[in-house]
Amino acid sequence: MAHREKTISKELVFDGRIFKVERKTVELENGKTAFREVVVHTGGAAILPMDDNNDLYLIRQFRSPFEQEILEIPRGKIEEGEDPFEAAKRELKEETGCTAKNYFDLGDFWPTVGYCGEKIYIYLAQGLTEGEQHLDRDEFVSVVRIPFSEACRMVMDGRIKDGKTIVALFKTKELLGL
Repeated sequence: MAHREKTISKELVFDGRIFKVERKTVELENGKTAFREVVVHTGGAAILPMDDNNDLYLIRQFRSPFEQEILEIPRGKIEEGEDPFEAAKRELKEETGCTAKNYFDLGDFWPTVGYCGEKIYIYLAQGLTEGEQHLDRDEFVSVVRIPFSEACRMVMDGRIKDGKTIVALFKTKELLGL
């Protein structure tokens, strides 16, 4: 038997620039009720830029929730009605300055299933042409070139902890047989 919950009601408790939070009253499969706090997010698009030498163009930026700089693939919020692939190409250009000749869809994943409805779409970009970054006024990132094999080692030894980056690396490794 499949497990289920039935939503009885929803209340918007926070309406921010990046996400919303709803408080849901649900009926459980045993007939009792419970509350769920859910982050409502339009989703994200991320892209793994890889050059002809299998070097990656990762970005280093400060992430407030962890109070430190992290290394990650370019990623951005999908605007309402925006195509995820177009959002990924936009983020590639904005954050790294690069464009690509070839793109591969690496699928999507749900990064935080316990309380957030965000879905992140991931792409691989190859055949890179470098250009100028076009960062948002409140965005400060550095582009770091790292060999693919080194990035995989960085995941294994804990230097790369970002989920979307780990998923993109694993899927690319499987796709390309690296």
